[in-house]
Amino acid sequence: EKTRRVHQLKALLEQDQDLCDILCSMPYGIPPDCVPSLEQLENFHQHIANQNEEKAQRYAEFMELKKQIILHMEELDRIPETSFEKDVICEDEDAFCLSRDNITSLKLLLCQLEEHKAENEATCEALREKIQQLWDRLQTPQVEREALNEHMVSSRKRNLEALQAEVQRLEELKLLNIRSVIDAIRSEIAVFWDKCFFSIDQRQAFVPYYCGDFNEELMALHDAEIQRLKQHYENHKGLFEGVQKWEENWRLFLELEKKATDPARFTNRGGNLLKEEKQRSELQKNLPKLEKKLKDHIDAWEEEHSQEFTVNGQKFLQYVTQQWELHQVEKEKEKVERHMKKSKQTEEDMLYGTTIRTPTKRRFVGTPIPNKTRKFNATSSLSSATSNSTMRSAYGGTVCHSPAPRIPLSANKAPAARTPGGGKPPHPRVQCCNKENKPQQKGSPLSARPVQGH
Repeated sequence: EKTRRVHQLKALLEQDQDLCDILCSMPYGIPPDCVPSLEQLENFHQHIANQNEEKAQRYAEFMELKKQIILHMEELDRIPETSFEKDVICEDEDAFCLSRDNITSLKLLLCQLEEHKAENEATCEALREKIQQLWDRLQTPQVEREALNEHMVSSRKRNLEALQAEVQRLEELKLLNIRSVIDAIRSEIAVFWDKCFFSIDQRQAFVPYYCGDFNEELMALHDAEIQRLKQHYENHKGLFEGVQKWEENWRLFLELEKKATDPARFTNRGGNLLKEEKQRSELQKNLPKLEKKLKDHIDAWEEEHSQEFTVNGQKFLQYVTQQWELHQVEKEKEKVERHMKKSKQTEEDMLYGTTIRTPTKRRFVGTPIPNKTRKFNATSSLSSATSNSTMRSAYGGTVCHSPAPRIPLSANKAPAARTPGGGKPPHPRVQCCNKENKPQQKGSPLSARPVQGH
């Protein structure tokens, strides 16, 4: 039994030594020449199991760190330089000492490589932005831009060098085209003035914008100003976007308000009238909510930065109030104009009569028009008595004139020929043709007696 325990101890000591060499740890504290007890052997077995577990964990961590280190070195076009880096990259994995210090050193190396990579990427990104800006200002052809496509994506060492060379080339070219470059920068400055809602005074404060002496100093001033504006916009981006959203909703609301007063909207088909009215109601309800939200945001920002947030030289709420007041004034003005127009139309109708437009029926092609012949005697008196009565207009409508006072019937009666049986008098044309028969008619018993007027 003792011999068996001694043999077990010897085997455990060999395993422990191997683990100590790999993990760079201290040996298990048991003398090699003693006869261990069963409890000591059990504890030694547990220690060996723990060491093996630690080894597996460190080995897995080492392999993952090594993989990331190799990947970063390739992206940075970097080769192992120090002896430690060579041990990690070039030596066999099983020969690497998995000590805690080595694992810590691996993490530190990976962190350094990640920082170096991040710096390269930031530098490359800044160079790309600079190149894109110079391309736009110099109006570089698309063919020349495409030649640099490979370097506009990756951030390896060779990409960085190519981008640096392109920036240098464009900077030299910029000096040869100062005026066009300054004009391009001014256009960009104007865009950011609008995005930042600068007032006229704020815009005029940048005096070089209006200078006509194009030189390197002027270009440098414009470069500095556009950078300042971009930074200003980024610092206040949330507020500017909120104000821009309010501006867009406000313009849409005014457009829908204008359509709501347009009489032609009733001729619009397809349900657009209902949609527009619903959209207008929603905007009228949501605009105050958006204004309150922006007010809270602006109040917090002003308290944090100890300065006023202005829109076109005014505080935002003053600007909003002014817009609502201008809108109300415009509505009142339109209302007065409509009232005046209606009053003028009423006066014209009372003076000249009302023109009523009534549609006329179109006749089919070939439809005969009935011949309505009016008797001369009947129509002559009617036409004179009703000179101010209804007349047909040239456009198919009816012009209704104010009625004229009628003359009493008794004052206008004249002797009329009475035909036998109370019939109508003969047509004037017939009378003209039978003038020679008038004497005979007077003596005839069938002739009509004249009616005496009273």
